[in-house]
Amino acid sequence: MRIFAIADPHLSKAKAKPMDIFGGNWQGHPEIFFERWQEGVQDEDLVLIPGDISWAMRLEEAKLDLDDIGALKGTKVILRGNHDYWWSSIGKVRASLPPRMYALQHDALRFEGGMGAVVIAGTRGWLCPNSFDFSEQDEKIFRREVERLRLSLNAAEDLRQTGDSLVVMLHYPPTNLRLEPSPLTHLLLKASPDALIFGHLHGFNPQQAADKDGMRIIEELGTIAIHFVAADALAFRPKLIMEI
Repeated sequence: MRIFAIADPHLSKAKAKPMDIFGGNWQGHPEIFFERWQEGVQDEDLVLIPGDISWAMRLEEAKLDLDDIGALKGTKVILRGNHDYWWSSIGKVRASLPPRMYALQHDALRFEGGMGAVVIAGTRGWLCPNSFDFSEQDEKIFRREVERLRLSLNAAEDLRQTGDSLVVMLHYPPTNLRLEPSPLTHLLLKASPDALIFGHLHGFNPQQAADKDGMRIIEELGTIAIHFVAADALAFRPKLIMEI
């Protein structure tokens, strides 16, 4: 089994919201998202989608997008992003999912492949302390997300068997753009997953940002393999993370 990841599909079947207004790298969306998925993913593969799945405001509207993703090849694991306003109680979300699609929240999931197994943990995350315009409300949400990651990693530890790989999904990166340590990075270093994936940032050129003001996306954290998987940054091709 191969494990792929792609974040931020930003689908909007119920009420079309063209994404090319956010830049030329969104040309051909959403069709290109579906085409390139089908080109690279096989039915026995696992695909992780860490957030910003649908622009829908209600679950019944988002179900149109969820069903379209469900019809694609592979087993899918989804996570809530900051624009997934349709994401209500986890029970209702899970009841609305098509076959072979799983939602991650406060817990972990284990999947067996031909050569081993992988445990998937994670949470949405949020703006990290010392980010631009970080407010008291942001602090409250961030602390809540730290606890949710702790719960998920604890659940992963309970599920994990000897030899299992561990992948952590976040929607937001686990640091601010100055790469300052955060409670999220402390938890990640302690858990030492094999891979960390995140998206959220769009139209972001890490090299230009670093040249301008020292801001960049985290690329190293201990021995953890880090993957930035925002759909537009990947040219809408799901990224291969590992094979088990």
